[in-house]
Amino acid sequence: MTAPSTGARRTVDERERWARAAWSALAEPGDVVAGALVGQLGAADAWQWLLEQQGGSVALGGRAVVQEAVAQEAVPAGVRRGAAARLARAVERWRPRLERLTVEGWSVDAPPPGAAARSRVLVPGDDDWPAGLDDLGAAAPPCLWVRGDAAAARGAVVGARARTVALVGARAATAYGERVAIDLAAGLVDAGFVVVSGGAYGIDAAAHRGALAGGGRTLVVVAGGVDRAYPAGNARLVEEAVASGGAVIGEVPPGSLPTRSRFLQRNRLIAALGAATVVVEAAWRSGALSTANHAARLGRPVGAVPGPVTSMASTGCHRLLRDGTATCVTEAAEVVELAGDLGADLAPEPTATAGVHDGIDELARRVHDALGMRAARSVAMVARAAGVTSGEALEALGTLELVGLARHDGSGWRAADVT
Repeated sequence: MTAPSTGARRTVDERERWARAAWSALAEPGDVVAGALVGQLGAADAWQWLLEQQGGSVALGGRAVVQEAVAQEAVPAGVRRGAAARLARAVERWRPRLERLTVEGWSVDAPPPGAAARSRVLVPGDDDWPAGLDDLGAAAPPCLWVRGDAAAARGAVVGARARTVALVGARAATAYGERVAIDLAAGLVDAGFVVVSGGAYGIDAAAHRGALAGGGRTLVVVAGGVDRAYPAGNARLVEEAVASGGAVIGEVPPGSLPTRSRFLQRNRLIAALGAATVVVEAAWRSGALSTANHAARLGRPVGAVPGPVTSMASTGCHRLLRDGTATCVTEAAEVVELAGDLGADLAPEPTATAGVHDGIDELARRVHDALGMRAARSVAMVARAAGVTSGEALEALGTLELVGLARHDGSGWRAADVT
């Protein structure tokens, strides 16, 4: 384990840092009981309290704050009864793993044994800690394991606002979805944003590739240890992300295997790390919808890219749009507006292609439609075809000639070639 970089503010007691690392090995991601204990007691004291429970019943006496922590933070409002039972069940599920970690030498006094040499433990209080994770409350990770530039986890920051966007979507992506993800990511990094995604096949990989192709940074959030790419087929992409100034982060120690439940919990991290979440392509039950819903619960803006109505790969996006969860986005500028600073990052108004009839009135339009491109027509013929008087036709023809839409020759009037 390498020491924290010199860029980190050393306001965190190192004992607390290693205690948080130990808790990340002990409790599964998203364990709100563990989060409540660490939040109320501090990681080191919570670890010590847990050691005191080994081999016996859970002792609440003298540590009423422990039960209060569970009652206040780990139990939904209005369901305070049963906090003690909830805590006791948590201790029971932690106990077998605690015994193993104790044998392996995990403690609050030293770096975790056998941790990957190139990873770093990032905790609240470090300069590079992403403040958005704190919005998860008791479900926030006790620490992050980071490989690469830890500042990428925080994103490019303007004032107090992290400029990060999570781009997520289906693994079984279509060529359309991958193309859109690449274009969005490239446009976002060009606007100074860090792209966050999960390193999976499909939309995730396309988002990372687009950010790298645009010369920007990307953050790969993994469900297992940061020392192992999953899927293995994206290992080269992950390494390129790290080499390009980005990072790979996880909430479980190096060597940990990704599991189904860890993938689902990983979605909350992606949502919390992004100033906004955009679903590029997703089927009706795609896991990307979980990320979008986490973002919505956190009060983060959610965007969705529309797809063909015949495409099953876009039904999840259409669902988010129909439910009002997401805003329709079709280009990077619209995502920047969604995730950027209010009033500053506005998407430009779309530039419409000028039409042939722009700038002329309805009468002139009707007369122009009555003109032929090849054969010249007399004023009377034009008036009859347009359904106007000869005087109105002549006046309109004069206007059309001035704007270059009609021309007069010896035999009559014809439409001018404006192509």
